[in-house]
Amino acid sequence: MHHTFLNRLTEEYNSDLDHAGINGERIASRLAELSKIGSEENGGLTRIGYSMEEKQAKELVISWMKEAGLSVVMDGAGNVFGRLEGQKDSAAVMSGSHLDSVPNGGHFDGPLGVLSALEVVEAWKDTGYTPPAPFEVAIFTDEEGSRFKTGLTGSRSFMGKVSNEELDHLRDESGKTFDEVIEAYGSNRESYLEAHDKSKDLKLFVEVHIEQGTVLEKHNEPAGIVNGIAGPSWLEVSFKGKAGHAGNTPMENRKDPVIAAGIFVHEIESLPRKVSQTAVATVGKMNVIPNGVNVIAQEVNLMVDIRDITEETRDKLLEMIHQKAEEIAAKRGIEVTWNINTRIKPLPIDPDLQGKLAAIMEKQGIKPVYIPSGAGHDAMIIGGEVPVAMIFTRSKDGISHNPEEWSSLNDCVNTVHVLKRFVEEIMEED
Repeated sequence: MHHTFLNRLTEEYNSDLDHAGINGERIASRLAELSKIGSEENGGLTRIGYSMEEKQAKELVISWMKEAGLSVVMDGAGNVFGRLEGQKDSAAVMSGSHLDSVPNGGHFDGPLGVLSALEVVEAWKDTGYTPPAPFEVAIFTDEEGSRFKTGLTGSRSFMGKVSNEELDHLRDESGKTFDEVIEAYGSNRESYLEAHDKSKDLKLFVEVHIEQGTVLEKHNEPAGIVNGIAGPSWLEVSFKGKAGHAGNTPMENRKDPVIAAGIFVHEIESLPRKVSQTAVATVGKMNVIPNGVNVIAQEVNLMVDIRDITEETRDKLLEMIHQKAEEIAAKRGIEVTWNINTRIKPLPIDPDLQGKLAAIMEKQGIKPVYIPSGAGHDAMIIGGEVPVAMIFTRSKDGISHNPEEWSSLNDCVNTVHVLKRFVEEIMEED
């Protein structure tokens, strides 16, 4: 499988893309090496956060970091930082991603961002370039959150966004506590909470990631510019009606919450475009109580996942959806209750940084395509306090979190060229 993975990566590679010190074969062989750790029979990959597989993948990348001349530290949360000193001791530019996966995931989500950042260092080394400012290659632990059903625990601890109280409640699938898991991994709670490095002076964090969508495919471009990371809000809605026998209750006397819920779900579809081009709303979870085939339901509970890249439009959509639920319930004479149980701040990305990326792409013959990220990333957490940018790499059929996940080596290398130029320009500004 690894042999074929490597062959598949390299067979259509255009070696004209090997210039400015960037080497496609090196990226391919590293992706292939990483693909062996946690590999599954079906070609997929399982490297859960805080697993021995995740640790082994980090150790492999650390060995490459050291060979490339980086000084490496791992913090108490398992985050890894490989640092290259610059000509001046100024604020650092950081780039990277994660190496953990979802169960039976793919080989590009995460590793591509880490290896792209490392390839920039290799290219500088091969061309004898010393960057004006320090550069750090980052690997954040447990981005996917498959271990504790949380997500982004490495970057959140790095930014000081995890509390003792939250850790008390974490359990993994097998019932292990956070303390048991982190100790088996080689750290402890105290070191984990101390991972927040207030002294780290960052000028910018830039993350390369596969798109996880089909916009770049539609535009036929290898790479794109993320214009914002959507923050999800989850609205829990319950319609309460009157249970009754499906045979004995005449149609006109019914207070059926399933019909109200059905109308509500149908109406939601048309609402996002009223607030913005980037807003989305989804009902993916619904419970009918008592859920009997010959019973008019008593109650329907459902969750609406509402996202946008600006908080104002996201919250406006939330309000519209909530109003719609009230309206439908009133019209049908049933009760509705609602609760907002998650609200994560979206992260708009600075238009100046987007403009810089666009200019670099145009020079490289790539037409700039702007894409909102519907999924959360480490960049979203770091962006709370540090300027961030994100570059997406085209993803075949938009598939991710799946063994079929694929990005061509040409697209990966094109992305690394954009990243390298961008980091150099940001550093040369001073």
